[in-house]
Amino acid sequence: MPHAESLSMLHAEVEGRGPRLVLVHGFAQNRNCWGAVAADLATDHEVVRVDAPGHGRSSQFHAGLRTGARLIADQGGRAVYVGYSMGARFVLHLALANPELVDKLVVIGGTGGIDDPDARAERRHNDELLADRLEREGVERFVDAWLAQPLFAGLSDAMQFRDARHENTVEGLAESLRQAGTGSQDPLWERLARLEMPVLVVAGVDDAKFSAEGARLVDAIGANATLELIANAGHAAHLEQPSAFLVVLRRWLAAEHNQ
Repeated sequence: MPHAESLSMLHAEVEGRGPRLVLVHGFAQNRNCWGAVAADLATDHEVVRVDAPGHGRSSQFHAGLRTGARLIADQGGRAVYVGYSMGARFVLHLALANPELVDKLVVIGGTGGIDDPDARAERRHNDELLADRLEREGVERFVDAWLAQPLFAGLSDAMQFRDARHENTVEGLAESLRQAGTGSQDPLWERLARLEMPVLVVAGVDDAKFSAEGARLVDAIGANATLELIANAGHAAHLEQPSAFLVVLRRWLAAEHNQ
């Protein structure tokens, strides 16, 4: 049975035994939105499912990407870190700030940020508008609209995790958008070559934008980075094709362990 960690930190639930894996979810999800991936990995790993700042039972923690990365590191300790979308942004910041804690890094649907200052400012403005909408409409209506985006068209009803998402709060999600949204992220591209740990970058073949971002991440990081594209999957490749994702992840973990 999973058990909860200290209430003085970000909320997390831990299950399994073995090498430690810390899972950091995407925006408007929470620790319970990993589905079969977490359950499978817990058969031979210690899996730490973190509620990121502003989400789930960490809704009271309002933090930007740098502070949020430190909070995640405080909870996760030394481990393999796996981040999806917003979680990918957090774990990239964590790996740059505290490389000694990151044995290996897995980035799903991630980006190094928006280069163009005007485009970044526009995204920040749009994130603010989304936060305002969330405050007007509430979590359930916001989640309905969020999941209706083409980005998530490949998610089955079960993999949408609507009940889990409804655990989130208006204030927590709104502050996450304002402080940790893509528009608030300083571009990391020129710093990524500093990452020396093995890095696996994953994207869905059907997600053209983040497939391209993934290729750019690998180029920026260097020879220690590997790109894997999951067939018949969009932005949430690990949820749309969990079996294929687990094959890729486990093969990569085993190869790195054997080096």
